[in-house]
Amino acid sequence: MSRPEPVTVRRADFRALRRLPTRWMDNDHYGHVNNVVYYSLFDTAVNGWLMEATGTDVRLLPAIGIVAETSCRFLQALSFPETVWAGLAVEKVGTSSVVYRLALFREQEDAPAAVGRFVHVYVDRETRTPVPVPEAVRAAVASLG
Repeated sequence: MSRPEPVTVRRADFRALRRLPTRWMDNDHYGHVNNVVYYSLFDTAVNGWLMEATGTDVRLLPAIGIVAETSCRFLQALSFPETVWAGLAVEKVGTSSVVYRLALFREQEDAPAAVGRFVHVYVDRETRTPVPVPEAVRAAVASLG
């Protein structure tokens, strides 16, 4: 499945949107949200959405999602005190992994400030060996397809 180019991604391309406020400490010396915070926003958006969509604390499942890959293309600078909207979509659901497409949007903007990719690989919480995506997670992410 090919991913859309960041310049063509729009807010309407995402079935789920999560509101995430920036924090004072997110800004760096240059007055904008530091690049590592974008990754934290992606992580917060995915896991917060998963907890709401599954109705369970995903940290307590026998299989847990480990971030195996993440990427971000920075398109515009964000800055505190902006509110960011994270768009979530699914690129692929495999046997033991879920690949998310993500984008960060300013409050009223249709074009993204950043686009990203986030891969969860599910592993047994004790042995850390790959296992199938839990059914609750599989059912929830089907709504993002």
